[in-house]
Amino acid sequence: MTLEELQESVNKDFKLDDTELDRESVNIPLLHNKYLIHFNKFNLLRKKADQDHKTLIREKWEYYTGKADPSVYQAKPFDIKVLKADVHIYMDSDPELQKADQKVAYLDQIIKYLEQVLRGVNNRTFLIKNAIEWKKFTSGAI
Repeated sequence: MTLEELQESVNKDFKLDDTELDRESVNIPLLHNKYLIHFNKFNLLRKKADQDHKTLIREKWEYYTGKADPSVYQAKPFDIKVLKADVHIYMDSDPELQKADQKVAYLDQIIKYLEQVLRGVNNRTFLIKNAIEWKKFTSGAI
């Protein structure tokens, strides 16, 4: 599931039907569970992406410092002698590392979004209570 698909799902799920507030109230635990499952899944994916990123950093460091296995250089030659102080320049501009960085950042963004969604689900009880109070007030029951 992408961030955009997740946002569409939230837009659909967070529409509050003020004519059936009892049903909306009963659905709160279901909504919470749904987005908690997504949160847990993306949190685990983030941890995996972070571990993969760290492994890739080590592999690229070995590659750019000339310490990688000779078979690596046969598959992808690198004939430049890089000073230790300049290794970070090559690593920062490496497309594979950039892609891994982007993946971690993307998953971080999804996790932050899901944290906000879960807060919104938790606040839904208060929104429903306020809607009920407003209906009572406008009908003259209070």
